[in-house]
Amino acid sequence: MESVRKIKVLRIINRFNIGGPTYNATFLTRYMSDDFETLLVGGLPEEGESDSLHVLEEYGVQPLLIDEMKRLPNFSSDRKAYKRLKQIIEEFQPDIVHTHASKAGALGRKAAYSLKVPVIVHTFHGHVFHSYFGKVKTAIFKAIERNLAKKSTGIIAISELQKTELSKEHHICPEQKIRVINLGFDLHKFHENLDEKRAVTRKEFNVQEDEVAIAIVGRLAPIKNHSLFLEAMRIVASKTQKRCVAFIVGDGTERDVITDKIQDLGFPSHFRVEMTSWIKDIGTFNAGMDIICLSSNNEGTPVSLIEAQAANIPVVTTDVGGVKDILLEGETGFVVPKNNPEIYAEKMLLLIEDEKKRKKMSQNGWTFVEEKFHYTTLVKNVEAYYRELLNAKQK
Repeated sequence: MESVRKIKVLRIINRFNIGGPTYNATFLTRYMSDDFETLLVGGLPEEGESDSLHVLEEYGVQPLLIDEMKRLPNFSSDRKAYKRLKQIIEEFQPDIVHTHASKAGALGRKAAYSLKVPVIVHTFHGHVFHSYFGKVKTAIFKAIERNLAKKSTGIIAISELQKTELSKEHHICPEQKIRVINLGFDLHKFHENLDEKRAVTRKEFNVQEDEVAIAIVGRLAPIKNHSLFLEAMRIVASKTQKRCVAFIVGDGTERDVITDKIQDLGFPSHFRVEMTSWIKDIGTFNAGMDIICLSSNNEGTPVSLIEAQAANIPVVTTDVGGVKDILLEGETGFVVPKNNPEIYAEKMLLLIEDEKKRKKMSQNGWTFVEEKFHYTTLVKNVEAYYRELLNAKQK
């Protein structure tokens, strides 16, 4: 009996660093049905970033690493990466090229289009159309993305808000070309054995039972605006007598700036701030927290907030990207305006002072995120989209 040919997918990601795109690409490579054969290609993290190759190893995914793929625009390395991607496409002969995030999206789609790959899909995990660059550079990036969108068979947005921004605010492509598909994660590991994990984390980091543990997880980069978080925490420290510890989890270019800011603000003895660098077992760490925060100026879909809710931890976040699509306001967390430490502190104080409120909100997190953001839902939706695009091409 003649075997049915599998649909070949070449999946290209900027780099394997900690964050949503790595998990998204890993699950789509590992868990697609047997009708698909997927090759995952990507670059390595930048200096100061923690690599996420352990995530791929955990799920048995063997990527093809290409050193030429760099995050920042560079004519020489971009040219080399483009040539390498064309070579991979010619050897693998994919039916679908699916790119994730900006650099992979630019080089991968250009290479796929030049070699007439039948279906070209791109996922916007975030975008750089505000809060990153000045007006001139932003306008250039928008023009590039509009051109790339014309070369794409389909575009995936990871939230309804992102779809609106791409189509109506920034005019990257018509909205009918965009499909909203939520990110997916292996959330059960964040929800299992919570009491046991809580005890382990609080012992390891010397957090007493009467202390409220707060964490902010992410790259130490300007866009993450840790200054807002610290300014809000200083207001909180001046208004509560509760003992608190705030953990800044991550690493990056702003490490020294953040360290200096902590010293300058001068936190009182009942409110300590600790920097931990990256923590690989974030599931166990989260279980020891009471509140998890985000203070960014721009985001796509923040993974840390989804993982927090899976661990039944209430969240406080700035109103950026698709955050309103990934939490229930007042039920699993609070959304506050950007650059307003007073309102941020007000919501933090509410959760710190009212333990009953905190515990009530914590009970809603898992129910909300379990199905909506599980990788099985992601895989099912992407497979359906692939088939739809392939069928439309064949007509």
